[in-house]
Amino acid sequence: MTIILIGLGTGGCSFSRNDKNAYARAEDSDLTGSIAMPVAAPTETDLAFARNAASDVLSKGDKDSSQHWENPETGARGSVTPIAQSYAAEDGRRCRDFLASYVNGDTESWLQGAGCQSSRGRWEIHTLKPWRS
Repeated sequence: MTIILIGLGTGGCSFSRNDKNAYARAEDSDLTGSIAMPVAAPTETDLAFARNAASDVLSKGDKDSSQHWENPETGARGSVTPIAQSYAAEDGRRCRDFLASYVNGDTESWLQGAGCQSSRGRWEIHTLKPWRS
């Protein structure tokens, strides 16, 4: 069986160690920075699951607790963690701030929120929006 190798030594590219231009250099105009991927926004049902978890974890009153949540319809999930001590609102209700993680596929983000305790003792979530650091 005869194997013929054609062009093995006659390729179109060459490389010389003494050539100052042998390595590609990026110019400032070539650099574009990172690519911002669009962040998928939570659906209303995702937010409902997160609000319910927030109400549950605030009701526990624990200092270092978190509550997991998951929406089986969308696959979104996360956890809610209180981030500060409770405080008295202007109307006298006890309120508390929290952070909620939001994960859906490759999308990860944070939501910030606040809830206040109703006269019946249940925590009502009145704010839940994208976290701004």
